[in-house]
Amino acid sequence: MSKEMTARFPQYGIGWKMLGVLFNQMGRNAEALGPMRNAITLLPNDAEAHGNLGIILNGLGMLDEAAASYRRAIQLNPNVAGWYFNLGNIFMAQGKWQKSEDCYQCVLMLKADFPEVYNNLGIIRKAMGQPVEAEACYRRAIEIRPNYADAYNNLGSVLQYLGRPVEAEVSYKHAIQLEPARAESYSNLGNTLQELGRYHEAEASLRRALQLQPDHAQAYNNLGGTLKHMGRLQEAESCYRRALHISPEKAEVHSNLGATLMDMGRLHEAEQCYREALRINPEYFPAHSNLLFMMNYASNSNPEIGLAEAKFYGMKVSSKASAKFRDWSCNRQAKRLRIGFVSGDFRQHPIGYFLESVLKQIDPVSLELFAYPTYHAADEITARLQPRFAAWRPLCGMSDEDSARLIHGDGLHVLIDLSGHTQHNRLPVFAWKPAPIQVSWQGYLATTGVAEIDYFLADPYVAPIREAGHFTEEIWRLPECYMCFTEPAVALDVAPLPSLSTGCITFGSLNNLTKMSDATVALWAQILTAVPGSQLFLKTRLLSASEMRESVIRRYAQYGIPERRLILEGAGTLTRSEYLESYRHIDIALDPFPYAGCTTSIEGLWMGVPLLTKRGDRFESHLGETINCNAGLADWIAIDEDDYVAKAVNLSSDPERLASLRAGLRHQVLSSPLFDAPRFARNFEQALRGMWGRWLER
Repeated sequence: MSKEMTARFPQYGIGWKMLGVLFNQMGRNAEALGPMRNAITLLPNDAEAHGNLGIILNGLGMLDEAAASYRRAIQLNPNVAGWYFNLGNIFMAQGKWQKSEDCYQCVLMLKADFPEVYNNLGIIRKAMGQPVEAEACYRRAIEIRPNYADAYNNLGSVLQYLGRPVEAEVSYKHAIQLEPARAESYSNLGNTLQELGRYHEAEASLRRALQLQPDHAQAYNNLGGTLKHMGRLQEAESCYRRALHISPEKAEVHSNLGATLMDMGRLHEAEQCYREALRINPEYFPAHSNLLFMMNYASNSNPEIGLAEAKFYGMKVSSKASAKFRDWSCNRQAKRLRIGFVSGDFRQHPIGYFLESVLKQIDPVSLELFAYPTYHAADEITARLQPRFAAWRPLCGMSDEDSARLIHGDGLHVLIDLSGHTQHNRLPVFAWKPAPIQVSWQGYLATTGVAEIDYFLADPYVAPIREAGHFTEEIWRLPECYMCFTEPAVALDVAPLPSLSTGCITFGSLNNLTKMSDATVALWAQILTAVPGSQLFLKTRLLSASEMRESVIRRYAQYGIPERRLILEGAGTLTRSEYLESYRHIDIALDPFPYAGCTTSIEGLWMGVPLLTKRGDRFESHLGETINCNAGLADWIAIDEDDYVAKAVNLSSDPERLASLRAGLRHQVLSSPLFDAPRFARNFEQALRGMWGRWLER
């Protein structure tokens, strides 16, 4: 009928408008375009025709032209909410958040109960770094339309971002209940369940997402993360590669693939992945941190290369902090200093193990402590740590600038980074300089590269004066040891020397496999060859996977070490007590290089197992030196690789000496600086006051 009308009466605009609307409703926008333009030529002040043209142009992807049509429609009739809504959607698609928000506010003035507007405002608020406001918008959308699956899904996303995964799970399940075929909600739910440590449920949810939508790249990415946590690295690698086949320009997926390859010991490929992520998005800082972290493991890396890369990272994060703080509200006359700690590891983690005993010994009259957790996970160690702080201020879901403003408002004297370039770090916050003195300590064993961090807390063994040039920070050396361990709260006695009952020496390591560099494998193989009948006991989470065990067996076979001389065990989901019992099987612990052990080494000493280490040339390769020197085992430090093998042969040849050492080693280390929390707390406070005094003198 419309075609007939335009043929008979081409001078009447109404016919062309009806024909354009008809074609649009049939999904034939290319055919709708001409008639609607004819209508506007004949009816230039018809607001509806301009609005309809906007719909057609939008459907053709001609967003700027569509926006112009909506603007003209609004100019002719400013009382149609739908035109503001459509114009706001265009601006949102273009990332023009403020213009989009202005349009949506106009909609709400005309129609206050418009749930899609509140949903979209939530998306904008989250994109603008306002997750709390986004949550309120999504909840308002759901209040207006209780069966709004999209809003429930988006609410789950922002709750997860805010570090509230339990609430996020509930929200995603609501979305799925309302739309059971919604792949995105299953994918998001799987990611949340992974974060909650419920890996089998996560896997099931993610596989359901992929059943519903086989080309869902984010579901493959999330599934890769879940499988990686489960130690199924080859499957994780396949998932990440599938995600990249679908969406090759996703920086996050390249970085995640790099982390998986790193766990598999494929460091060169991991580096390529991290650099590809940074090519796609030079400001994707997690990939740059991952790259720097990986460089510490590579046998062929050197501190100078790492320093240059760290400085490049620091330059980028510093440039993003557009308005660094120059003035601070901390009390210059205060006798009690305010000290802040930023970490994602206030929990069952090496950082938690090292902090617990020290915080107990810090005098709250002298130091007022503030915690800034960057990750939501909490456990019994969190519960014991939290009361030691005067304030507990999570940074989850906060932008770097907002985090810096929060910290700055607390009037700290010193702010301490406990993560460096490890997971959940917030180094970009430090670039805003929220405290007058900023320090990196314990969580990372190389320079951060962030110019705004003033000091790196160390000791004379891990950071000798000759290596000060490895850092952008000034080294502040504690007099004995830069760390203090908390005695494990488990009832385990030191077991007798295992070789007395097995008849053979068992060397061992509980370090992660990435530390077992090619050079380490070659040297440990030399030791096994030089000590006839000896065995090597390796235990770590990734050895639960058969492909990783086979890889280790192949690596030693190339040096003539048969499988029967290797004892390979996965750590799985062991309790800490079960994990520590593993040391009962080891006579002598071997330290890897260039990245030496730390927590595992100290735990081994507590279980009566002495550590054989060798001198290094950078912080992370000096760890065994500071541990052994402070434990009274300086004679267990080799000067080079030949001496390392010679010491292994000599020390293992005297079982009576080993048995005697083992029997008294726990008492020896508990009396040493490694476990002496009161002594460490005094040294720690003295260092902080020294930094503050120096700042006052500037």
